[in-house]
Amino acid sequence: MTLSKSKGTYIDPASSKIRVGDLAEAWLDSKRPPMMKPSSFQPLVLAWNAHVAPVWADRDLSSIRRSEVQAWVADLASRRSRTVVLRALGVLAGIIDTAVDDHRLESNPARNLRSLPQRSTPKRRPYLSHEQVQLLAANAKHSTLVLVLAYTGLRWGEVTALRVRNVDRSRRRLTVEENAVLVGWEIHVGTPKTHERRSVPYPEQLAPLIDEACAGKPPEGLLFGNGVTHMKNETDSSGWFATAVRRARAIDLLMPRVTPHDLRHTAASLAVSSGANVKAVQRMLGHASAAMTLDTYADLFDDDLDSVAKRMNDAMGDLPASLDHKRRGGASTNDQVCG
Repeated sequence: MTLSKSKGTYIDPASSKIRVGDLAEAWLDSKRPPMMKPSSFQPLVLAWNAHVAPVWADRDLSSIRRSEVQAWVADLASRRSRTVVLRALGVLAGIIDTAVDDHRLESNPARNLRSLPQRSTPKRRPYLSHEQVQLLAANAKHSTLVLVLAYTGLRWGEVTALRVRNVDRSRRRLTVEENAVLVGWEIHVGTPKTHERRSVPYPEQLAPLIDEACAGKPPEGLLFGNGVTHMKNETDSSGWFATAVRRARAIDLLMPRVTPHDLRHTAASLAVSSGANVKAVQRMLGHASAAMTLDTYADLFDDDLDSVAKRMNDAMGDLPASLDHKRRGGASTNDQVCG
């Protein structure tokens, strides 16, 4: 005890006689906006109330064993998605981290578990063709909004937060500097996901439609909707977007079911197929890095690998005669190796 005190590692057993619930409120308060975005904070509150508090709120810190936490994670994983499980575990671990930082506990039993839920196989992303995008827009109540989503790759919260002043008509650019996110029943307006403003180009053919959306609105007016109230993402089957998808699928039997966010994937696909490189796609989509873009849309860049060798072959010209002579002279050996 004397040695641990001299090293500053001594843990007073009495200090660990505190319930998890007694620390939870202070931990959640430390995460509240503006420390976190409302859209990120709300899921933490829901995870605490629904999954963490019922099991751990009345437990003393000193009584929690790593094996208990592991069993809780396994049970939760049998009923809920991987995302829900990891969020709930993160809340519990974060609360106990404060106890470790305050020298109430020597280690955190919610960290370094032996097993966690495995990643599920990602579902195939739906990519629309130009014809399918136009068919969807033609059957949509807000056709210009559909086209902007499909040809710029903006997130729903970014496109519905656009204001008239964010439209640069001379350069055909949209400046993304706000993000409108629905949290509960209330829309919160903040910075974009990466906290950085960016400029996104839009095709020339959309210029008249965007000009029409700007008409009669002040610079601070919202580009889409009535200019005053942010549009909400209607996720139910009776909403305008789902209705447009049903109408389009009735005409084109090969058209996949899509959501507004799926049009972001379509924008990436159309950009890559038009010849855009990964850095340009990253900037358009607002990803933190080109590596993230490649990880997300690796399947879209497969054709680039096929064209690399062809472009190199076209650029290198003919091999020198001396090398060509050596190649012919060693043909029998090479044929044996490759045969």
